Amino acid sequence: MSKSSTFVPAPGAQDKAKTKRIIALALWAVAIILEIIAIVWLLKPPFEELVEHQGFPQWRWWTLMGFIGVIGIMTVIGSLLWKQANHLDPASRKEPVKFFIQNQLGAFIALLAFLPLIAMIFLNKDMDSKQKGIAGSAAVIVGLVAVVLGIDFTPMSQEQMAVESQVVTQLVGQDLVWWSDGGGVVHLCQEASDIARAKTTVSSGPVSEALGQGKKGITLELEQELKECGLPSPANLAEIEQWVRTARGV
Repeated sequence: MSKSSTFVPAPGAQDKAKTKRIIALALWAVAIILEIIAIVWLLKPPFEELVEHQGFPQWRWWTLMGFIGVIGIMTVIGSLLWKQANHLDPASRKEPVKFFIQNQLGAFIALLAFLPLIAMIFLNKDMDSKQKGIAGSAAVIVGLVAVVLGIDFTPMSQEQMAVESQVVTQLVGQDLVWWSDGGGVVHLCQEASDIARAKTTVSSGPVSEALGQGKKGITLELEQELKECGLPSPANLAEIEQWVRTARGV
């Protein structure tokens, strides 16, 4: 098997990825703008307002809590869309800096959207200790959730897509796999036991399409699955499995 395979995205994958990235960037931009508004306006009431309300106004505090929630929602949705785009049109591991930044950008944006806000909440001298504690804790919790959901723990690469497509073509005779909505990997035929037992929708198509939908790759139980599919098992099957693992970076 040649290791000089090249990445071929699924039909329309790049256009879909571009759309998702544009929406993600727009959501992130709104989240950052809301953070700036919260810092420069909500957290800085004029002296007259402080005197009138005998402290930090409740309406500002409740609005701040709402901003924290909205910023978190927009950040997370943006991160999920960004990760989907990276599975449709991935970066190459040959460019490690770009690969890392592109795949973990959602986590960085979440930090940018919450760290300054958290700092300004705890440094605020107008809120009482209860207001500050609740708002600060909420920002920390929502921020941590946004960061974790922004991390791509199984980033896709061009090399993985190319390798897995080539492996399937060698084993099956064509770039065609099967997967279920509830499964994490793809399979070599419709008769595979995991597909036969699937209780969710089953789909088929090229490897790139399956990986673009978030599947982590072909099953590594290849010996068992080849038997279930009535396909011959190549002598270098162990080497093929290791090649797939290496392409996935595991």
